[in-house]
Amino acid sequence: MTRPLPPLPIDTALPALREALAARGCAVLQAPPGAGKTTRVPLALLGESWLGDGKIVMLEPRRIAARAAAGHMASLLGERVGDTVGYRIRMDRKVGPTTRIEVVTEGILTRMLQDDQALEGIGALIFDEFHERSLNADLGLALALETRGALRDDLRLLVMSATLDGGPVARLLGDAPVVTSEGRAFPVETLHRPPHAGEAIEDAVARAARDALAEESGSLLMFLPGAREIRRVQAKLSGLGDGVIVAPLYGDLTGAAQDQAIRPAPAGMRKVVLATNIAETSLTIEGVRVVIDSGLARAPRFDPRTGMSRLETVTIARAAADQRRGRAGRTEPGVCWRLWAKAGEGAMAPFAPPEILVADLAPLALELALWGGGDLAWLDPPPAAALAQARELLADLGALDAAGRPTPHGKAMARLPLHPRLAHMVLRAKAERIGGVAADLAAILEGRKPVAETDLRASVEALRRGGRDDPAISRLREAARDIARRFDLGPGGGPEDAGALLALAYPDRVARRRPGVRGSFLLANGRGASVRETDPLAGADTLAVAETDDAGREARILAAAPLDTAALEAVLGDRIAWVESVTWDATEQAVAARRQRRLGALVLADAALPKPAPEAVAAALMEGVRRLGVDALPWRDGAVALRQRVGFARVLEGEVWPDWSDAVLAETLAEWLGPHLTGMRRRSDLDRLDLAQILATGLGWERQRALDALAPATVPIPSGRRAALDYTDPAQPVLAVKLQEMFGQAQTPRVGGGRVPIAIHLLSPAGRPLQVTRDLAGFWAGSYAEVRKDMRGRYPRHPWPDDPLAAPATARAKPRGT
Repeated sequence: MTRPLPPLPIDTALPALREALAARGCAVLQAPPGAGKTTRVPLALLGESWLGDGKIVMLEPRRIAARAAAGHMASLLGERVGDTVGYRIRMDRKVGPTTRIEVVTEGILTRMLQDDQALEGIGALIFDEFHERSLNADLGLALALETRGALRDDLRLLVMSATLDGGPVARLLGDAPVVTSEGRAFPVETLHRPPHAGEAIEDAVARAARDALAEESGSLLMFLPGAREIRRVQAKLSGLGDGVIVAPLYGDLTGAAQDQAIRPAPAGMRKVVLATNIAETSLTIEGVRVVIDSGLARAPRFDPRTGMSRLETVTIARAAADQRRGRAGRTEPGVCWRLWAKAGEGAMAPFAPPEILVADLAPLALELALWGGGDLAWLDPPPAAALAQARELLADLGALDAAGRPTPHGKAMARLPLHPRLAHMVLRAKAERIGGVAADLAAILEGRKPVAETDLRASVEALRRGGRDDPAISRLREAARDIARRFDLGPGGGPEDAGALLALAYPDRVARRRPGVRGSFLLANGRGASVRETDPLAGADTLAVAETDDAGREARILAAAPLDTAALEAVLGDRIAWVESVTWDATEQAVAARRQRRLGALVLADAALPKPAPEAVAAALMEGVRRLGVDALPWRDGAVALRQRVGFARVLEGEVWPDWSDAVLAETLAEWLGPHLTGMRRRSDLDRLDLAQILATGLGWERQRALDALAPATVPIPSGRRAALDYTDPAQPVLAVKLQEMFGQAQTPRVGGGRVPIAIHLLSPAGRPLQVTRDLAGFWAGSYAEVRKDMRGRYPRHPWPDDPLAAPATARAKPRGT
C-alpha cells in the first residue's frame, strides 16, 4: 500500500479476523453499515502469509456495488481500477496481470468454480452483504464449501454481513469464528409520514421530496419499488430548480448513469437520488443526510403450480428498512422519513425470504447438474418441488438427459449468461441463422421492454431504430451486442421472427385464442391468460407469451408476439402430436371420442374418432357416473332393497359382506358395473341397466342363499301372503302391515338367524300407522284394546274382535250387510 488509510471502525476487528482466517480457514464477520468492511477487509488480507501470491475474490450481490467497491479500493491504493484491484461483472471487466483483488458478481464466481473446481491461484473467497441471500451467493458458498472440503483445505472463506444472524452461517462453515465490528453511524432521526388517503406512492414520494428540500439540509436518497415509479417521480420533480440535481439509480442504467447518481453533488448544489433497493447496501453517496423510504420493493416470485415467475411489489422487511434508514447517517447526522404509519411496522417481516426459497430454480438446477450432483451444504436447501420442476423444464429444453446429466446442448446453454430458457432460444436461433434478433430478445427479456406495447416486436424495432438519447435503450442495445458478439450469433433475423423464438424459449406458454372471445387465450400449460380487448394482439389466433403477471384465475399477458401456424410447426413440430381422447362430456351427458392434434393443452386440429376402443368408452362412461354421482344410476325398488338387505347383513356380521355404500360403489365402478356397459355411450343408455341383477350376480349363488336366510326380502304373515321387509335402517328391519293381517300371531317375527326382532308398524285399514311394536304378544294383551276402541267406530266394516289371537287374519273388509 502506498498511502496510509483513514481510520474506520472495522480496523479494530481486523486482528481478530486475520487470526481466525489463519487458524481456522473460515470466518464470519458481522459489521453494521459504515464500518468499512467492503473496502477495508480485502486490502487488509493482501499481506497475509497464507495468501502468498494468490488472489482474493469478493462476491458482491449487485453490479453497481462491485464497480464502486473496486473503484474505492483502487483509489485508496492510489491506483487505477484493473491494477491491484479490479472487477468482473456481466458485460464489463477491468482486470490486469497484476490484479490481486477481483470483485465479481452476476454468477461470475459460479462460472469460475465450474471452470476450475480447485480455484487454482485463488487464496480466499469473500461473500459480502451475504444478508441479501441472493441465489448466486447461496450457490457460490455451497460450491466453495465442497471445493474446500474435497480439493482445497487451504482455501479461505469469509462471509460478511451487516444484519444477518451469524450463528447459522458459522455452523455451516464448520463452527467458524464470528468476528464482530462496531459501525460508524451518525444519529438518524426517524419520522413517519404515511401517504394521504388514496394518494399514489409516486405522489407521496414527490410531495415528501419537496417538503424535505424545504425543511432539511443536504442531499436526499429516496427508495422506490422500481424503475417505473422512479421515472414517474423524476417527471414530477422536473421543476425543482437549477440548484437541485435529480438522479435515477437502478440496475438497467448504464454504468456512467449509475456513477452520476452516486457521485457527490457539485459545490453549492443538492442532489435527489431516486433509487431502487440497489442502494440499500455497500454504497455511500456523499452528502446524503435525508432518506425518504416508500417501504416498497420489487421482488421476483416463482409459482411452482404454474411454472411462472412474476415481479411483485412487496412491503420490505424490517432489516431492509433499517438498512435504508442507515443511509442517512453515513457521513453526518441525518433524518429518515418513512412513508408508512409506525403502527404498521409490527406486521413487517424481520427479514426478506432467501431468494433460493422463492425464485425460479432452473438456473440453479443447471449449475448443479454441471457440478456433478452430490450433497451440498446449504444454509437453506432449495425446495424439492421447485427443484424437481426446474429439472423437468431443463429436460424439456434438451439440457439434461434421462439420467439428469447435462447434455452437450445443456453445457452450451450454461456458458451463456442468460436464463436457460433464453440460452436455449439463442442457441437454436444461431443454428437457424437468426441469432441477431434472438440477442435483441434476450437483452429485452433480461432487462425491460423499451416500449410499453405488449407485442415484443415493437421493442425489437425500438432497439434497432436507435434511441441514442434514451439511456435504457442504449443499455439494452449494448447488452444485445455483447450477447451477439460473445457467442458469434451474427446479425440475422428480424422482428417478424420474435414469435417463433419466444416459442422456443417458452413452449409451455404458446397460447391459442378461445373461440369467439377477443383477448382471451389458453396457454399450452393449461392456464388461462388475456390481454385487453383494445390490445393489437387481442385478435391474434396464436401467441408466444414471454411474461404474464400470473395474478388471479386468469393471468394478464405482459409480453408476447404473434405466431403463425407455419412457424409453430417449424419450431415446435416435434412436440405436437395426434392424441386420441375418449372423455365424458358433461354438457352433452355422453361420451365424446375425438382425435386431436395437440400441443400440451392446446387443440390445433379436432375430428371425431369413429371407432373408439370399447374399454375406453366404458371408462369414460364410468367417469361420467362418478361426476354425476352413483344416485344417477337407475336404482329401482329391487336394487335398492337388495343394497339395504346387504347393508343389514354387514351391520350384523361385519366385513364378510360387501360395502355397497355410494362412496365404495363409485370407487369400484370398474369391477361391478364396467362389464355391463358394452354398447352404451350416453346417460340415457344407463336406464337399460338392471342393477338388482348386476349386484346379485356379483354376490354369487351361495351368498344369495345366505342372504335370503339372514335377511329375507319377505316374511309370511297370518293373512296368507308374504309381506316385504324394509331394511332402510340397517340396524332395525321394519314390517309395515295392516293390523287385521296379523290376527292370530302372538310371536314377533325375527331375522338375522333369529337374533333381530322385526319392528312391526301396524297400520289402519287406510294404511295409516296405529302402533309400532317389537312385542306382538304384549300389544295384543295390552294396548290393542285402546286401539280397538278408537278404530271400530271409524272403520265399522273391518273386524275388531275382542280376542285378536282367536280371530282369522284378513286383508278384506266384512261383506255388506254383515
